[in-house]
Amino acid sequence: MALDFNLQFFAKEGPGGEKTEEATPKKQQDSRKEGSVAQSKELANGITLLALFLTLRFAMKFVGPRLVRIFNTYYMHISSMANGEFNTRAMVETLSQVTFDIVIITAPFLLVGLVVGIMSHKIQFKWMVTAKPMQPKLNKINPINGFKRLFSGRALFDLLKAVVEVILIGYMAYSILKDHAKEIYTLYDMSINQSLALLMDVIWELGLKISILMICIGIVDFIYQKFKHKQDLKMTKQEVKDEFKNTEGDPQIKGQQKQRMRQASQRRMMASVPEADVVITNPTHFAVALKYDANEHSAPVVTAKGTDFLAAKIKDVAKEHGVEIVENKPLARMLYYNVDLDKEIPPELYKAVADILAYVYNLKNAG
Repeated sequence: MALDFNLQFFAKEGPGGEKTEEATPKKQQDSRKEGSVAQSKELANGITLLALFLTLRFAMKFVGPRLVRIFNTYYMHISSMANGEFNTRAMVETLSQVTFDIVIITAPFLLVGLVVGIMSHKIQFKWMVTAKPMQPKLNKINPINGFKRLFSGRALFDLLKAVVEVILIGYMAYSILKDHAKEIYTLYDMSINQSLALLMDVIWELGLKISILMICIGIVDFIYQKFKHKQDLKMTKQEVKDEFKNTEGDPQIKGQQKQRMRQASQRRMMASVPEADVVITNPTHFAVALKYDANEHSAPVVTAKGTDFLAAKIKDVAKEHGVEIVENKPLARMLYYNVDLDKEIPPELYKAVADILAYVYNLKNAG
């Protein structure tokens, strides 16, 4: 019997087409806030395990005597317990001492495991505290999404990685124990110190090799996780456009806003032309209006300027309100390109502008 499946359930492309665009900084930041990062648990576990075995190796002089004392403490009380001489008070004292020794022995390992565990994750991605990964999400219990994850490339890679780990670690443990089999079989003939020394050597060799193996697997896994995370964050062209609109605003709307701002600025500028003392022109391409008020400024100020159509409007307004128009091509260009609106002219132009203003004032006085 044939079964029909809707293959759209397994489609990777999002709305807007295939995901071909690299993730934007905002997309990467949002993903980071959601707790989605490229990391390898095997790499972190391997580094932590290596640190713990290194701690064990260098702490044996500290740990060994206490382990022997715990053994002796219990061993000495076996006969007392058998004869019924081991009362409640003695039991409490013994358990208290043993508990104290166990805490002292395990404290360095717990501290090292905590610090190295945090640092092994820190070296893989930037630290950020977020509670979003703990928030319940409906898509996590969606059977269709679960089915897709079950047969995804990542699931297949994780399965293959787990199988390789079990085989390699199992083979390594078997080889090491096989090499030390004869020594292990004679443990019952050894003293407690000799037994501990042999066990520590076997555990150290086993732990060191397994840790290094896990770190090597973790490095390969981390490279894959980085690649897969980068691929998962890719965006469609439409998603990039939508994000730009949401963060920067619709380009068309922003263009209209800029146009309105330019128009408002031009209206304010044109309103200042009638108050100008003179308009200096190119004569056809540039027009710059100047006003000098000794009570407010130490030098003439550019109150309006423009090129082509705007320059023609400035001259029309100047003619309408009786503002003198003077043609000076180099000065008009220098004022237009070097002095902003509502700014004083630079000292190097004082002489040229002063001559023109003197000429304008003479005309007004003569009239």
